[in-house]
Amino acid sequence: MNAPGRNCPLRYRYGAAAIAAAPAHEAETVYVVGGLYGNLFALDTIEALAAAEAAAVRLVFNGDFNWFNVDDRSFRIVNARVLRHHALLGNVEAELAPYADGAGCGCGYPDAVGEDTVARSNRIHARLKATAARHPDLLARLSVLPMFARYRVGDLRVGVVHGDAESLAGWRFAADAPDSPEERHWFASACAEAGVALFASSHTCLPALRLAPDIARASGLINNGAAGMPNFAGLRCGVISRIATTPSPHAPLYGLRIAGVHVDALAVPYDAAAWEAAFLANWPAGSPAWQSYYRRIVAGPEWDVGRATRHLCP
Repeated sequence: MNAPGRNCPLRYRYGAAAIAAAPAHEAETVYVVGGLYGNLFALDTIEALAAAEAAAVRLVFNGDFNWFNVDDRSFRIVNARVLRHHALLGNVEAELAPYADGAGCGCGYPDAVGEDTVARSNRIHARLKATAARHPDLLARLSVLPMFARYRVGDLRVGVVHGDAESLAGWRFAADAPDSPEERHWFASACAEAGVALFASSHTCLPALRLAPDIARASGLINNGAAGMPNFAGLRCGVISRIATTPSPHAPLYGLRIAGVHVDALAVPYDAAAWEAAFLANWPAGSPAWQSYYRRIVAGPEWDVGRATRHLCP
């Protein structure tokens, strides 16, 4: 489909080979923070988690750090703080540019997502874009962000993207993507072409961890879901991905090791009551964001850790 919110602009498409050509950033510990969605309380918690690490932490915000922050104050604070670190474009940021038109929110929603959800996302983004237009200095900085990055953590080569190996808004790293032989073959090929053994993603908003050991070298995928919203039923915290040469000082929700490197999902136990109040101040009952997200913010989605890790191949 080519409707706003569903179409994937050509400017979003890069291909796995482009990732292989990107310079590799060296780090001992990387936090991949996807889907902050304007939650400053989650950002406070993430920075505190990083400060408790023995080694320096590279924070990588792989897109959609904006979403609910439609008031001028939080828009400025979120972007100023995130842009101190390594940041990548998400579709939310990509569609804030004045020239970006016709893609709506840029989510590239698949057919399984209802029209009402797509329409609400477009309305949320339109309001955020109106806010962003009042901050041209920040828009200029967002406009030059890359769509992907490559890291080397110990002996592990990592591709950090927002969507998938091919596109900024790709859905092939979704938590419920079919684990068919065809998809596993595509994933192995994408890793080989990108020159990585692990992809870290977030775009599809539900967490997942996969391992494919049945190729020449084990490769994996970690999708953190959302750093700024609940990811599991009854658990009011965000999730980030930690990739490090040393064990985490924070108990992971789940994880594994690839090439001797720890790949973990970490809970982000932000102040849930304060975040709920901040959300409602911008998005009261009946608003598009309230209709789409309030239930998730207070109760979590219909998702659990078992489903997040069910694609781990034997």
